[in-house]
Amino acid sequence: MKVHILDDWFDTLRGLPCFGKLDGQDVTVWNDHVEDEALLADRLKDAEVLVLFRERTKVTRTLLERLPNLRLVSQRSVYPHVDVPACTDNGVLLCSNMHAGTPSYAAAELTWALIMCGMRQLPKQMASVKAGQWQMGVGKTLRGRRLGLYGYGRIAKTVAGYAEAFGMNVVWWSSEDGRARATADGAVVADSREAFFGDSDAVSIHVRLKPDTKGIITSADLAQMQPGSVFVNTSRAGLIAPGALLDALNNGRPGTAAIDVFDVEPQTDTADPLLVHPNLIATPHIGFVTEDEFDLQFSDIFDQVKAYGEGAPIHMINPEVWRAG
Repeated sequence: MKVHILDDWFDTLRGLPCFGKLDGQDVTVWNDHVEDEALLADRLKDAEVLVLFRERTKVTRTLLERLPNLRLVSQRSVYPHVDVPACTDNGVLLCSNMHAGTPSYAAAELTWALIMCGMRQLPKQMASVKAGQWQMGVGKTLRGRRLGLYGYGRIAKTVAGYAEAFGMNVVWWSSEDGRARATADGAVVADSREAFFGDSDAVSIHVRLKPDTKGIITSADLAQMQPGSVFVNTSRAGLIAPGALLDALNNGRPGTAAIDVFDVEPQTDTADPLLVHPNLIATPHIGFVTEDEFDLQFSDIFDQVKAYGEGAPIHMINPEVWRAG
């Protein structure tokens, strides 16, 4: 099969053990990102299988209609960037392993790194010493402080384990169902939403972006935070109400934000007011960007390609396409 892999920016996949699962296939790997749909369609005109690199490229109805040879889109996890009805209408099967019960340890580790960076002022301290100015301020010890985790899911639970190992007190907030599950598990749930944001030394959000969670973190929530607190987001930028984080930093509540996600990605505007804010710690959406995580994720993705080639597809999102074929 003619397999095209998009957006492997650093040509990482060829060097991973899982790449051998594509032996015998006609594989093309694209190492850049293309926004122009006409150019993208021209590149992919012969593709029978399209492998996606997370949400880096949108698969739209108009793109699918330009790809008459395409039969399979293989990816992992959620798929808000894929027009599933359009896939079905064009006879394209979408396969995506939802990896139930398996957290992204890479994302959890980056979350913890950002919490530590914010609490200990690491970027500013590093810049200060490199500038010959030695120390620039006084950070905060983690032990005994409160970490608020918003969203009672796999990654958040992993972060909670790190926090407890460092002697932090973990408190939770989530949907009504999430709070009920946390309470049933014996976890500490905040008395109120206001108390969750107001009493936490650091808050980290771990929620999937869906229509009902868009903008779930509001200006009022952030305004409750302490001037010396840290807000962390390694999930999705769309979970925060538009403009709310920049306004909050300008108002000094929270004192610091540490984020891995932006409304526009890639974020390359060096004049963007949020990006250049002195109290923002930023990383370029690298929560999942480790060799180990790539090998784990693409092992699942390539298994889906193999299974399809063998006539027994797995993790089908729109199985009606397979049944119709």
